[in-house]
Amino acid sequence: MKQSTTKQRLLAKLGMYTLLTVFLIISVFPFYWMIVGSTNTSDKMISSPPTLTFGGQFMENLVNLNNSVGIWRVMFNSLFVAGMYVVIALIVSTAAAYAFAKFRFKGQNTIFIIMILSMMIPYQATIIPLFQMMAAYGLLDTYFALIAPQLCYPFAIFLMRQNFLAFPDSLLESARLDGAHEFKIFLKIVLPSMKPALAATSIFLFMYQWNNFMWPLVAIRSEEMYTFPVALSTLNGVSYTDYGQMMMGISLATVPIIIVFLILQKHFISGMLGSAVK
Repeated sequence: MKQSTTKQRLLAKLGMYTLLTVFLIISVFPFYWMIVGSTNTSDKMISSPPTLTFGGQFMENLVNLNNSVGIWRVMFNSLFVAGMYVVIALIVSTAAAYAFAKFRFKGQNTIFIIMILSMMIPYQATIIPLFQMMAAYGLLDTYFALIAPQLCYPFAIFLMRQNFLAFPDSLLESARLDGAHEFKIFLKIVLPSMKPALAATSIFLFMYQWNNFMWPLVAIRSEEMYTFPVALSTLNGVSYTDYGQMMMGISLATVPIIIVFLILQKHFISGMLGSAVK
């Protein structure tokens, strides 16, 4: 009986690990295919059967990609826009979330509900008013036009508010009784305990801005202002597409996201779990 139970447990573990291995392969294969494509020519990518081994065209594809779209300028634009957006949007979202969580004012719940409902508005519906606004002030084809829209990101405010709600009000009252002003309480007492939530929110904001395609496509006029999504879209030709260049561009565009996630993954996971529990 004991041997039968042990055998069943081993079979269950074997089945679980086999299933996890299959899911791992399915998840990792697109990244492997992307890297393989960046080292091969376009002909090998569309051959039948397709090439699944690394080639020797890595540097050639990189040079061709740089000649086509100026990839290093594109990398700088994307990093600068995404970085500035994360910093400013995080400040705005954190301040708004703290106000919604820890202060009481007239119309608080109504304003918060309206803000949450705004997430249901399709982003495409706001493009024309945004374009008219930026054009009227002569801000098209500038970093400001790429960064300013969506600085007040409703999901980021909601995520941070859920974490602020779990912070004990008694600590805030104690600090006020000790003579600390609100700005000092916010910076010195509340924010240091919110590192997991800040990390999770930063990742969401970075990915949102890094992958943003529709608005930069409308707001940008010159090639010098291209971000990664817009630059990569120009590689898809009408009659011919160099898939080696495209895979190289996609590989370079993926690297910053992976780096940001690896740096903040510990805080990201704990922050998301904390938000779910709260």
